[in-house]
Amino acid sequence: MERNVWRTSSRSGSNGQCVEVRDRGTAVDVRDSKAPAAGTLSFTPATWATFITAVKTGR
Repeated sequence: MERNVWRTSSRSGSNGQCVEVRDRGTAVDVRDSKAPAAGTLSFTPATWATFITAVKTGR
């Protein structure tokens, strides 16, 4: 993942109903693409990796 660049999933549609993610190296930030100024949630890289693994494995 390229650092400090907001991105959406390649599986996101064009309806604006998605989240954006950026990797800052020391944290992974997530925000609502419809309301980016509303704020972000930040996770440690390890916590984010655990979450992604759980999603991919259906947990």
